[in-house]
Amino acid sequence: MTDFQDLALAATARMRALFPATPCQRNDYLSDRYNADIWLKREDLSPVRSYKIRGAFNAMRKAMAAAPDQNLFVCASAGNHAQGVAFNCRHFGVRGVIFMPVTTPQQKIDKTRVFGGDAIEVRLVGDYFDDTLAAAQRFSAEAGGHFLSPFDDADVIEGQASVAVEMLEQVGRVPDRIVLPVGGGGLSAGMRGYLGPDVPMTCVEPERAASLKAALMAGEPVTLPTISNFVDGAAVARIGAEPFRYLQDIDPADVITVNEDRICTTIVEMLNVEGIVLEPAGALAIDALKDLGPVIEGKTVVCLATGGNFDFERLPEVKERAQRFAGVKKYFILRMPQRPGALKEFLNFLGPHDDIARFEYLKKSARNFGSVLIGIETSDPAAFAALFAKLESAGFSYTDITNDEMLAQFLI
Repeated sequence: MTDFQDLALAATARMRALFPATPCQRNDYLSDRYNADIWLKREDLSPVRSYKIRGAFNAMRKAMAAAPDQNLFVCASAGNHAQGVAFNCRHFGVRGVIFMPVTTPQQKIDKTRVFGGDAIEVRLVGDYFDDTLAAAQRFSAEAGGHFLSPFDDADVIEGQASVAVEMLEQVGRVPDRIVLPVGGGGLSAGMRGYLGPDVPMTCVEPERAASLKAALMAGEPVTLPTISNFVDGAAVARIGAEPFRYLQDIDPADVITVNEDRICTTIVEMLNVEGIVLEPAGALAIDALKDLGPVIEGKTVVCLATGGNFDFERLPEVKERAQRFAGVKKYFILRMPQRPGALKEFLNFLGPHDDIARFEYLKKSARNFGSVLIGIETSDPAAFAALFAKLESAGFSYTDITNDEMLAQFLI
């Protein structure tokens, strides 16, 4: 057994004073769907509904062991790391100052305060996370606090490895493959550090925040110029330097990216079929099963469902993204003739399962024409081909803007 494995085992044992092991459950629905033995490690069922409580616990425990008078901990986070730190501050009876961007949803701020109670103070600083992080690190240095990184820290990685310790005990053997999301790399580094390089592991990143894939291509961590923040629990522009030490020799073929809109189809599916509430990052590993196909057929596979901190105010957006990815909802701008009967003519083009979800006159582009924003929902993506063919045959001019992000931001 390696030193890292010994440390991870010790961290896991001490964690039992904080919370019981999260379940690792065989999922019949996914197993049947993929003709495999699919297990879900349910980190969404931790006390803070994510695995982040683990790394924060271990880093804080070790910091206090090294410096018994250390009673101030500082972090910067807009989500799960903040809640994990807050929960542990109350557990250890120490003071925590948690910096969050001004733009953080109120639900996340409120949950952080609930978990931390009187032990923590939340400070809203900066419109962007980089500004928040700089302010937190500056305050920590000035106040003599211990800054808690969400992933780029050896003690955090060691704490996240407790997921692997529990998983092996619960499944009873080493799985044929582990599928897990990657953001800053703390969890994947902990899993690999404990299980070793011979256990097949698929790392999953959001398509527009693939910092591990970029680092593997460059041979070192690099900063992505832009990222999408939709999968907020894994939207990291630069993989951590410490996690990358564990991940740098991973086969690039074992790092896959998934479309952010497709992840929404999995969130909706798991909610409707299994009653499991997952945040976008928490659904990454399950969504990736769609890409693994023959690789997992007949195999025992553990997917890490890493978080369930989902704000239900986001559900309309998630549903919308899922419908657009599935091709059953489209938006387009129609150049509508300004003559009697034109609207009725358009409505007659719709099929029996086509519903108008949005109809808005934007402006008259000429005396004889007007621009109309139209959203259509249907039960079969093929219905749109038939609709567009009818429009073109009748001389109606239209522009499909479903995947035009710039226009969508302003109009939809």
